[in-house]
Amino acid sequence: MRQDCKFYESRAYPNGETVRKCDIDLAPEAPWRCPENCDAYQRRYADVNWSHGTLVTPPTPPEPESLGEDDSIASLLDAAEDIVNAAATEEISKADQYRMEQNSWRRFLPWNRKKR
Repeated sequence: MRQDCKFYESRAYPNGETVRKCDIDLAPEAPWRCPENCDAYQRRYADVNWSHGTLVTPPTPPEPESLGEDDSIASLLDAAEDIVNAAATEEISKADQYRMEQNSWRRFLPWNRKKR
């Protein structure tokens, strides 16, 4: 990926994992490459008020060699994103249901009762 792009972001986590991404989600094959002629590419001119440490970003993991005949890295990453989104949607609905159950007692408070 173009690390000098205004929209490139890299973040390292304590467990050693590093995320490299396009902030406006225009790099379907991230973290390996940006599109050839990205219309949104803007060179990063200044890092105002940033404090740069001495750590070096780990190298980008190797690109998968073979994905099958018609598959591409973008389709593989889209499939992985769909799995994560499906799991997240299910967990959010469970959390909402739990929250509703925990707050059901509030409807019995005098100021929450419907007037007839």
